[in-house]
Amino acid sequence: MSARAGPVDDPGMDHDPIPDARALVRERYPQAWWAVLAGSVLTALRTPGSDLDLVVVLPLGDPLAPRRESLVFRDWPAELFVHDEQSLEHWLGMEHAARKPTLHRMVGAGVALVGNPADWQERCRKVLETGPDPLPPTQRDLVRYGLTDLLDDLTHATDPGERRVIAAALWTDAAHQLLAAANCWNGTGKWLLRELRALDADLAERWLRARDDEAATALFAREVLDRLGGPLFDGFTAVAPRPGPPMQPTPPRGSAALPPIAPDRP
Repeated sequence: MSARAGPVDDPGMDHDPIPDARALVRERYPQAWWAVLAGSVLTALRTPGSDLDLVVVLPLGDPLAPRRESLVFRDWPAELFVHDEQSLEHWLGMEHAARKPTLHRMVGAGVALVGNPADWQERCRKVLETGPDPLPPTQRDLVRYGLTDLLDDLTHATDPGERRVIAAALWTDAAHQLLAAANCWNGTGKWLLRELRALDADLAERWLRARDDEAATALFAREVLDRLGGPLFDGFTAVAPRPGPPMQPTPPRGSAALPPIAPDRP
């Protein structure tokens, strides 16, 4: 959750977030077809800083979708991910391809606030259970090449500052690619660690211990590389698509060719 301006009172660790979340949806999006509350606020991982994470689905074509909003409601920090079914379909597909199913988790594990999201929830749960598609060979080679390149940079860097930066990048990338090699869902921030722990708790702890140890980081990355098929440099080729026709420059905002942007709500 991003930083918020001004103090926000803690609504209390024993305060039920569901009635307040439902009131927020009804007040801000009374036209919603359905909405769910998700996130750590509903689990044992809840902290005084947990916010209300909501997915709100509006009627098809509603001009307020898609959007993301952050606000404070009844002392709760809240983040709303607002869609209609068309945009929800699109973003679920984008997530699936990126192997980071944040929206799938929110919908699949969320508590219904208004409407009936059951069909969408069942669909998201099945995707989560099935897991991501296996890495295609070209993507696997790209991953191997990237890790090989970082390891080579770490081996030959002489500037202490550069070595620290390279080791930090290698440490993070190795975790991401370990999950890819195991055909697991990926994540960022705390979800990167959670996914690693779900894969192998001992391996996740070893990764954590390697954080400030360049030699341990390099060893961990080499282990990941071995799982992917070993280092790759000589003979690597990546073919990029040709660009389309040049884009026309966008006129500056406020010019005669582009009308001013009006607020979408009073």
